[in-house]
Amino acid sequence: MATGRLGVEETLGALNAALGPGGPVWFKETRSRHLRARDFLAPRRALEARFGDGQVPEHVFHAVSDLQGPGVAPVLRCAPTPAGLALQLQRSAVFQRVLSAVEAYAAPAAPATPGPRVVLHCPALRAAPCALRLSQLRVILVADHLARALHAHGVSVRLVPAVRDPHMSTFLQQLWVDWPATSERAETESLRSRALAELSPAGDRGALPPGVLGSVCLKDLLEERGHAAGYDPNLDNCLVTEDLLSMLAELRAALQHWPEAVAPPAGADSCMVVHVVSCEEEFQQQKLNLLWWKLDDQAPLIQKHLVCGSVKVAGAPGTLTAPEYYELRHDQVCKASALKHSRDLTEDPAWTETCRVLSVATIKFEMLSTAPQGQLVLALADSSISTKGTKSGTFVMYNCARLATLFEGYKHSMEQGLYPPFPPVSSLDFSLLHDEGEWLLLFNSILPFPAVLGQAAALDGTAAGLHIAARTEMVCKSLVKLSMDFSSYYNRVHILGEPRSHLFGQMFARLQLLRAVREVLHTGLAMLGLPPLSHI
Repeated sequence: MATGRLGVEETLGALNAALGPGGPVWFKETRSRHLRARDFLAPRRALEARFGDGQVPEHVFHAVSDLQGPGVAPVLRCAPTPAGLALQLQRSAVFQRVLSAVEAYAAPAAPATPGPRVVLHCPALRAAPCALRLSQLRVILVADHLARALHAHGVSVRLVPAVRDPHMSTFLQQLWVDWPATSERAETESLRSRALAELSPAGDRGALPPGVLGSVCLKDLLEERGHAAGYDPNLDNCLVTEDLLSMLAELRAALQHWPEAVAPPAGADSCMVVHVVSCEEEFQQQKLNLLWWKLDDQAPLIQKHLVCGSVKVAGAPGTLTAPEYYELRHDQVCKASALKHSRDLTEDPAWTETCRVLSVATIKFEMLSTAPQGQLVLALADSSISTKGTKSGTFVMYNCARLATLFEGYKHSMEQGLYPPFPPVSSLDFSLLHDEGEWLLLFNSILPFPAVLGQAAALDGTAAGLHIAARTEMVCKSLVKLSMDFSSYYNRVHILGEPRSHLFGQMFARLQLLRAVREVLHTGLAMLGLPPLSHI
């Protein structure tokens, strides 16, 4: 039997290679009405452009039909249709391969080569929590999610700044943001000496405000490095303060003190620093980049900006702070839960924790479901926290709880003797999975999930320019899609059937499929810093 993890990207790569030289032609189907007849399609017009008359040569047709290779899903049939060349997989074999190795599909793919060490710098964490803007909250959540995704892929990551404000640490804990804290300040003496030597002449430095050392000219660095990289041409001088030197000192310390398990290669280009900033903070961060190069010969050559778009509140002025936003969502979740259960839940410790999880899930899915570079518009109405709203974090957590209830129901029935113990996976007959909802769950959510995790952790430090893109919306979107497909399937199909021996085969095959759904869901929630719920 073939081994190794199957992959959508590997299958698409092999399909396109079978067509011969040229750009990619094949694409994966995702809609249920198309998946009833095919899994991949090479469109007719693309084939006409490749082969002239659109007739696929016989040897190419056979190469596609006999497709094999590492990670390539087994092919059942390939046939010409009016839409193009349609390919269907051996679905029972794909079910067997995937569901016999569930853990492999609920984990990120191992990188082919070790990636660079990364310092994630989130300046918003230096703000006072009581004045934290929604755009800064978005930046913090993006940085936290990106750090988790990078860690999961084995990337060595340092997080800066370590939080010194205990109120900020408390707020981060409320949000399940995993960020280091400290009570110490980094040593700044060497940077201060270098800064004093670089200060522009001033008539009376004694007239400067407290904490301000003077001004440093950045025009030379802007000409040398900045223009080509995309720095703002209006950058000229930087007012050097003790706070700026403290920021640089902490960044420099992060580069110099890696864990012993990480053997950093020498050189200023051995690490990438990613400054995760809001669009309002970017100009000041560009100054800090140039100042770092100015004052520190060991400053990293690769500094990138991940700029998050603004956050607007629909129908309200943009004065809502992050703690106020949390309290609003928390109140809405508590009221919705009390209404659903027709009683006050505030005195129940278990429900207090559940409401907290739902509140944070609502916030994180709202903040992270949109590509970070785009503007985000929040709707603050109660409807956005309903379990019926299919795009909300509450909806995802609701379906997580439904899965927990399902498996608890099976366990309870087994203990009562209604169902036998779960058999070895190798003995299951996955040809009994023929409902279209079952293939939707596997083909659209479980099989592609390792690639989704890879996209969430992808940072191209080699691309030219100052800015870097991130796909931190991928996990949220994937979990929402998975929850929608699971909810539709669960509402339509009775999983735990009557305790009759001739029905157990299909029941166990379905339970194994939903085990995979549960593992993918839990892994995705962990990437968001959210614990799974067993009840709502």
